[in-house]
Amino acid sequence: MDGGGAAELRETHRLVGHADRAWALAWNPNPGAGAGPVLASCGADKTVRIWKRAPDGAWHCSDVLEGVHERTVRSCAWSPDGKLLADASFDGTAAIWEYSGGDFELVDTLEGHANEVKSVSWSQSGSMVATCSRDRAAWIWEILPGNDHECVDVLEGHTEDVKMVQWHPFFDVLVSVSYDNTIRVWADDGDGKWPCVQTLTEAGHSSTVWSISFNQKGDRMVTCSDDCTLKIWDTSIDLSQPTTGEGHESWHHISTLSGYHGRTIFSALWSSEDVIASGASDDAICLFAEENSMVEGPSYRLILKKEKAHDMDVNCVRWCPQDPRVLASASDDGTVKLWELRGDILD
Repeated sequence: MDGGGAAELRETHRLVGHADRAWALAWNPNPGAGAGPVLASCGADKTVRIWKRAPDGAWHCSDVLEGVHERTVRSCAWSPDGKLLADASFDGTAAIWEYSGGDFELVDTLEGHANEVKSVSWSQSGSMVATCSRDRAAWIWEILPGNDHECVDVLEGHTEDVKMVQWHPFFDVLVSVSYDNTIRVWADDGDGKWPCVQTLTEAGHSSTVWSISFNQKGDRMVTCSDDCTLKIWDTSIDLSQPTTGEGHESWHHISTLSGYHGRTIFSALWSSEDVIASGASDDAICLFAEENSMVEGPSYRLILKKEKAHDMDVNCVRWCPQDPRVLASASDDGTVKLWELRGDILD
């Protein structure tokens, strides 16, 4: 067992199929009544693979989405209803796939970015898709009837590559992270434009920011960076109020987690049990939880560190929405691994 306490991260399955590095993962949030968990993975082999769990517990690749992209598929994301899958590619495009009748069909290709598309994300309503690129911009696309998509705004402000975009889980608010070391918050102004309402630089990262994730309540987010730190941000916004863009400039830094990874942290994700998983180029996975202490201000502790989780860089970690103790990871070694968190994660 790696790490401290009674917690243990145990490898349960190793999914082999990608012919090159596996970049990103996405669990289907709504696989349908009676269906088991469904996982999408994408990679440098220009494909998206769909993995399903059989009744006997074994995992298999049910579909390979290929022949569309000319370069690496860097990101993938399911729509909230689980019926559409979006991917983003270094060929400058994003693709939208529909799962119907037991098969995946390409229903639209999003074109417009001048360079590699790094990330794709669905809004909480499923009515919008965001993409970002090496061209330093993020685009917001509106879904139209017939699975058509229209770009409604181009968000410019970052001075370097935009690495990732992520929608807030409850609001039509978008957050982007960049090679320029900053985190930007974008919100609808009510007139169809999406200005930047906040740029997080104070107590921020000192190098490229790679990833962002919100907790289940939507009042905190975690970011990770080339500077080998994770940073926790909190907002004072009243989440019980209507979903408008007002007040979303209130994010502030509350905690920094450092000294746990020795190299770039590529991915961080909050689970529904408020456990943060991180994956890094030191080939390790770390798990963190908030400490139950009387110290002023929130603080987080290391639950465990899984050394050599993969043979090469850990590019992505994703908690399963149907089972918060199951974690998936993707690596430069071309494999996707499934892990089970066992034991006590409390103080």
